Amino acid sequence: MSFDVRLTVPGRLEAGLTAADGDVVAVIGPNGAGKSTLVRALAGLVQADGHARLDGVNLLRVPARDRHVGLVFQDQMLFPHLTARDNVAFGPRARGVPRAEADAAAVAWLDRLGVAELAGRRPRQLSGGQAQRVAIARALAADPRLLLLDEPMAGLDVGVATSLRLELSAHLAEFTGVTLLVTHDAIDALTIASHVLVVDEGRVAQFGTPLEVSQQPATDHVARLVGLNVLRRGDLLRAFSPTAVTVDVQEPHGSARNRWPGRVAAVSPHGGTLRLVVRTTDGPELIADVTPAAATELGLTPGRAVWLSVKESSVRSYAAAPA
Repeated sequence: MSFDVRLTVPGRLEAGLTAADGDVVAVIGPNGAGKSTLVRALAGLVQADGHARLDGVNLLRVPARDRHVGLVFQDQMLFPHLTARDNVAFGPRARGVPRAEADAAAVAWLDRLGVAELAGRRPRQLSGGQAQRVAIARALAADPRLLLLDEPMAGLDVGVATSLRLELSAHLAEFTGVTLLVTHDAIDALTIASHVLVVDEGRVAQFGTPLEVSQQPATDHVARLVGLNVLRRGDLLRAFSPTAVTVDVQEPHGSARNRWPGRVAAVSPHGGTLRLVVRTTDGPELIADVTPAAATELGLTPGRAVWLSVKESSVRSYAAAPA
């Protein structure tokens, strides 16, 4: 299977990507960047120009009902009047599969997603995690050539989202079609996906493997998502880890060439450390990881004036992508 996309939604999105059998493309970017517009255009819910060729067939010229696309939104969008089994059986039955056979396939998919015992319940009787499992089973039961997942873990309890992520990853590893997974979570982009598409202000800012994107993020949003600081200097981007940042309350006099005054904007737990967001005097926000003991000793609370410094040996420079 080959998938080649070059599409435009006038005034909202210009996007392009390529994928092959079994590829999972994570689509990331800020709110309003155009991620959901891309998914809806591929599903036929938004009018788009250009092409989205799946095995040579331009989906943009095919009616939405005939695109063989599986679609999961963050709010499930299950048919409220149907049971979980009937929701999942809907796709096969719409393709002409006999009712008994479609029902059996639906129960099998619900079982694979761990919710077979809920087959007779309607959506209002399901928790958010249960309903999302039913929605994923419904999308996969339709035997799609293209699977579109628009933030399927959003709004779920952390424990439920973690469990669902593991299950979804296992199912996608067996899926032979192409998957687009819209997500705000770096864990999804770096562990489930084979490729990452970064969308920003309605355009593709970066497309590459998770390793490429995590090591050389092209935008501030992606840098923050993968836990890096990135600064632009002309045609160069300079990246460094929060763990490489030294935090002082007085101007440092060591050998570090890179230093910034600023104020702590936020403090939050990050594993065994505390992550500081510092709004520097020059403008960019930087992140730094410190131990709880250091935070207490230096009084690192929001509003505290600080100096950040990074040794040049801890900075990785690379060329910025063409605008």
